[in-house]
Amino acid sequence: MIGSLAFATPLLLTALIALPVLWWILRAVPPAPIRRRFPGVALLLGLKDDESQTDKTPWWLLLLRMAALAAAIVGFAGPVLNPQAERTGEGPLLILMDSSWASARDWSDRLDRAGLLLDEAQRTGRPVALVQLTDVPSGALPLQSANAWAARVPSLMPAPYAPDMVAAAEWAAGLDGPLETYWIADGLDHAGRDDLTAALTDLGALSVFLGTRDVLALAPPRFEDGAVRATVTRLGQGTPLGVEVIAHGLDPAGIPRDLARATAAFEAGATEAEVAFDLPPELRNRVTRFEVAGIRGAGTVALADDALQRRQVALISAGADDEQQALLSPLHYLRQALEPTADLIEGALADMLLASPDVIILADIATLSPDEETALTDWLEAGGLLVRFAGPRLAASDVARDAAGPLMPVRLREGGRSVGGAMSWGEPKSLRPFPDTSPFFGLSIPDDVQVSAQVMAQPDPELAARTIASLTDGTPLVTRAAHGQGSVVLYHVTANAEWSTLPLSGLFVQMLERLAISTRPVAPDAADLDGTVWTPEEVLDGFGTLRDAGTRPGVEGAMLASAPLSAELLPGLYAAEDRRIARNVITADTVLAAARWPAAIPVEGMEVIAPTDLMAAFLTAALVLLLVDALASLWLAGRLSGLARGTAVLALVLTLPQGGQAQTGTGLSPEDQLALLASSEVTLAHVLTGDREIDEMARAGLQGLSNTLWQRTSVEPAAPMGVDLERDELAFFPMIYWPVTPDQPLPSAAAYRRLNDYLRSGGMIVFDTRDAHVGSFGSGTPEGRRLRALAAALDIPPLEPIPPDHVLTRTFYLLQDFPGRHLSRDVWVEASAPDAEQVEGMPFRNLNDGVTPVLIGGNDWAAAWAQDETGRALYPVGRGATGERQREIALRFGVNLVMHVLSGNYKSDQVHVPALLDRLGQ
Repeated sequence: MIGSLAFATPLLLTALIALPVLWWILRAVPPAPIRRRFPGVALLLGLKDDESQTDKTPWWLLLLRMAALAAAIVGFAGPVLNPQAERTGEGPLLILMDSSWASARDWSDRLDRAGLLLDEAQRTGRPVALVQLTDVPSGALPLQSANAWAARVPSLMPAPYAPDMVAAAEWAAGLDGPLETYWIADGLDHAGRDDLTAALTDLGALSVFLGTRDVLALAPPRFEDGAVRATVTRLGQGTPLGVEVIAHGLDPAGIPRDLARATAAFEAGATEAEVAFDLPPELRNRVTRFEVAGIRGAGTVALADDALQRRQVALISAGADDEQQALLSPLHYLRQALEPTADLIEGALADMLLASPDVIILADIATLSPDEETALTDWLEAGGLLVRFAGPRLAASDVARDAAGPLMPVRLREGGRSVGGAMSWGEPKSLRPFPDTSPFFGLSIPDDVQVSAQVMAQPDPELAARTIASLTDGTPLVTRAAHGQGSVVLYHVTANAEWSTLPLSGLFVQMLERLAISTRPVAPDAADLDGTVWTPEEVLDGFGTLRDAGTRPGVEGAMLASAPLSAELLPGLYAAEDRRIARNVITADTVLAAARWPAAIPVEGMEVIAPTDLMAAFLTAALVLLLVDALASLWLAGRLSGLARGTAVLALVLTLPQGGQAQTGTGLSPEDQLALLASSEVTLAHVLTGDREIDEMARAGLQGLSNTLWQRTSVEPAAPMGVDLERDELAFFPMIYWPVTPDQPLPSAAAYRRLNDYLRSGGMIVFDTRDAHVGSFGSGTPEGRRLRALAAALDIPPLEPIPPDHVLTRTFYLLQDFPGRHLSRDVWVEASAPDAEQVEGMPFRNLNDGVTPVLIGGNDWAAAWAQDETGRALYPVGRGATGERQREIALRFGVNLVMHVLSGNYKSDQVHVPALLDRLGQ
């Protein structure tokens, strides 16, 4: 090896020693002329010889020939630039990848390193197991050939959580050696790493690969001193560094935008830097997430939840507060409970409604003017939250005696022994445990919370359903009812300590939080969320991209608050009623510590400089030099003039237009070219949505399906094509895949005519909402709503879910499910004819020969089919071997789909019954 240059067969370089000998030989050819005196030479004086030959070889020609020979010798020696040291080893090989959130920044380098290790294993014939520590397998090593693993490497993705090193150490302790391990680590000191290291070194040799880039982490934002602050932490080289933090959110038009930017400056050696955003309340409440610009990864994204989005609360009471008797004020305890977590405004009701607050609290307000009542009702039905507290005025009034009305959740009973409609007892009453249907379910009730008086609710069939807190004797304490898009809540006690000790307890603050009146500035603990269930709305992937949670199940509150992130609990936004909580990868307590490795374990860098074979370059250079030598020799001999004329004529012929088409190309219009390409072979098409990422995914998906058809069937499709519904002819395509996006425009009337003609002439359109059918193609998802709008003008026949005996279940493969990246079985096709009856003894009905014109689903088939130019899957599906099986079934469904389009319902003919019965094992 010479620096970064090495040779496959370096012994051939010894031939360079012969170059001086070659120089001497070339100088001797041609031989030097011998001088002889001859009198007759005088007769030749004055004559000119057209063909002459030099008496010796020019030095520059000698140098050219030696350079050509040297290039040939070096080329045959096999030069390689940036050669990689070949690793020696035998037996099974384990490649471990941490695959955590900290690996996302240099993920491509990690895949390159894994690919290089697999290439080395393939050359030595070693069986390999590639394991991601974020998805540790159970049982023995999944040993396969290196080529099999190499095909899966491009589809590997980092996880948005840390690896479970404790579980990995237990798994490694059960493996049998000897076993060599290559560990592609993220550099962080995760709990249990030392135990895993010891278990792997007991099995055999261990080598570690680490990246050189800084690991950055963004802690959740917090509201302090009137500003939103966020801390950026780093682990790495310690040089001065500046990173930009962006606050993302929706503008008033609902369009995602960058709402604010700030720079976090790391000084030399510093591990933390803080940014502050001075945002007005309206803008602060629109922030949905913070992220470090230009650095992808779930660790550099911090989602914002209700803890940051301080709600604007209007406090209104009857009469002015007495500063000398603050503890008796109806609003005193409300201010104390809400000031740390909400923006409070006070004033007249008419003025407060103009500010459009999130919540209005009426403390012992009984009677409203007609104008105030109308305005408050409109605000409530538009989505406001009205909270009312009882008191002497409300108890003495006739409000809600005959009917609850829109501003009261229940009717109130008149009369009472204390004041008006209030009832008192000899002994105070305590609270009953909250039922599981109450938003307060799971909250601990202090023993010192006692109620001495309250306004009573009229018995009513709906009273039990509207009661969310009650006393031990069953009388309602808090009731709630929905009105329009908003809701009204009534505390049957006062907001001060006059009728109960509730405002004096921490339970009062917790109840306000559960009603989403206020928000907690810090993350809740398990006790706060005990007894609640939270539904994931959006989750983060390993690269920090926020994605729809789809059909992921709900999470118990205690688990959401305290359980570590895992495949079952992903970081993201979780909702329960009107509250939202964000689980971020990084918390305020996260500490980034570098992993320490034993001195006996070799640690290498992550960067991979691909070796470059220079043999072809050197041999080509040698050939070029020899050609130049030949031309130079002809020129010296005076024989180049005729050759030059021939070369000029040849160049002239090559530059002439061919057949009159040099200026017009093929002579076909773009429309004719499209028709020629699409009609010459079977061609699958997809609708161009205007979203570049979705269009590329659809193209790659149809390319992967075409590759599968080519390999497994007699159908040999051409490359798939994207079609513009406004311009392109559709009749050439047997099937069109239409991915539905929320914002794609509706086709024009002319485009709808072409689409209807296409459907009526036997074509098929596959609508894919890619939402796992969570909205049932209705208003549940943006894609579902757009599908309804897109399909409104299409001539679509009655539809039904695919029946078990539909021909799509057996056109090529026998299938029962039709998954893509999602597993929903809700796939809709044209409804069968009413007279399609099943004959006794037959496994399916005798259907007609038609092809369903549309197929509607939400399983994101294109993502499951998608392949790159080398045939490798582009997008992950499921987890591990189960996910690969799901991808295989998705490809089989695609094959069935195309075969159904091309051959119709011929598999419904009874002639196929014996073969199908045999396949079904009946």
